[in-house]
Amino acid sequence: MSKNEELDKATGERTVQSLDFRLGAFGAAIPLLFFVIWAITISVLQLSSEVGLVLGALIGLTLGLFFSKSKWEDFAQGMFDGLAQPVGVIAIVAWFYAGMFAQVLQVGGLVEGLVWIGSITGLTGGLFVALTFLLAGTFSTAVGTGYGTTVAFSTLMYPAGVAVGADPTFMFAAILAGAVFGDNLAPVSDTTIVSAVTQEADVPGVVRSRFKYAISAAIPATILFAIFGGGGMIQNNQAAIDSMAESTNPNGLIMLIPFAFVLFLALRGHHLLTSLTWGIVSAIVLIVVLQIQPLTKILNFNPDSDAIVEGALVNGMTGYFNMAILILLIVAAGHLLKLGGTMDVITKTLIKWIKNSVRRAELAMWGLVALLNSAITINTAAEIAAAPFVKELGTKYRIHKYRRANMLDAITSALGYIFPWGAPVLLGWSTIQTMKETYDWLPVVQPTSVFPFVFQGWFLVVIMLIAALTGWGLRYEGKNGEELKEPPRD
Repeated sequence: MSKNEELDKATGERTVQSLDFRLGAFGAAIPLLFFVIWAITISVLQLSSEVGLVLGALIGLTLGLFFSKSKWEDFAQGMFDGLAQPVGVIAIVAWFYAGMFAQVLQVGGLVEGLVWIGSITGLTGGLFVALTFLLAGTFSTAVGTGYGTTVAFSTLMYPAGVAVGADPTFMFAAILAGAVFGDNLAPVSDTTIVSAVTQEADVPGVVRSRFKYAISAAIPATILFAIFGGGGMIQNNQAAIDSMAESTNPNGLIMLIPFAFVLFLALRGHHLLTSLTWGIVSAIVLIVVLQIQPLTKILNFNPDSDAIVEGALVNGMTGYFNMAILILLIVAAGHLLKLGGTMDVITKTLIKWIKNSVRRAELAMWGLVALLNSAITINTAAEIAAAPFVKELGTKYRIHKYRRANMLDAITSALGYIFPWGAPVLLGWSTIQTMKETYDWLPVVQPTSVFPFVFQGWFLVVIMLIAALTGWGLRYEGKNGEELKEPPRD
């Protein structure tokens, strides 16, 4: 066993404690740096995909091998040590449960139920845009997927809003803003889960602590959507309205019960998997007992299908397979930063600027998270890449884990739905283009037109900047993990 290795007493497996790289600390950063450059490049070329990002992470790790001065077997062991980090495994399992819950709620017709609310209110123009933002926020908080919210509401609510005189650009912006709200606040959101587990925080505590930031952004966003969201060119097109009526069904609102049940259990301190399990079970029972959908929509064995097993539960898991691989690879790349001393070098460099200022430490975290999210189009991937630096800095200055998780997630959730090259923005744009094949009167909003008006996202970014500058909501971490208003003396 080499001097860089250590025997894990619990498992009997050897673990690598440090690695030497050509170019020093910079060489250890090659895997993650290549991944970031790869992500930016395929984003600019509009070729971004989860599979493409996985390939970039794999190539980056392989390049790291050639920069290793340590034995290649030590490099490989260090990489596998990183792959085995609990943070990645916890996030993956939580995603699978959250994905299954989201798919079951969609099968139960929650989207159609929310569209029905919009149809019976009689609201038009800007008021319908504001309602769309609130409903999209409710839906994304329930199912925990901003991407799914963007697709579902671009499919149903966007044509409905345009049909009753809403401005198309603001309708699209309201959908994206609602997705931001839920992605940031939902306890079952992938970004919420990643922000919590990477900072070693519990999800319910994180959600409770970030509520004030989310609501502070949502109130002015709702008002602005109501004021400026009207003035669409299609005013009360009866044919368009009639075509929307087919997509409304109040029965789907029953799915708000499992959603409320999960929130109640999670906020009462139950483990996230426990809460999600009860949510999945209760939703399936309601769907079957009330005969909303046949059980085969939930789980179905089809020998004629390539997948053999189909249904909401399967779709909920498979939707995260690529991200599951990606998070493991990025966590491994992050672990190499630690083994190669890169994390120490970056931290020491930042500390020279930060000195003893907690305000500067939070500004550094804000800037770093914003930079990575501006470059990497899939926000969860950007969050995973930024998480080690946020944890390192936050721990150094005794900033509480809830605060670190909030600084990480609010900016990640916001910027992922703002920039025209962002994956969810392009996803919504593509969905609207597809809907134009069904509704020939439907205008298509360009991603470059919508990004200034995703109010929830912009407000969140500004609010977290103000929080960093003023210390609003800042809490320090005590010896036993408790929240303190003043820095601990020890």
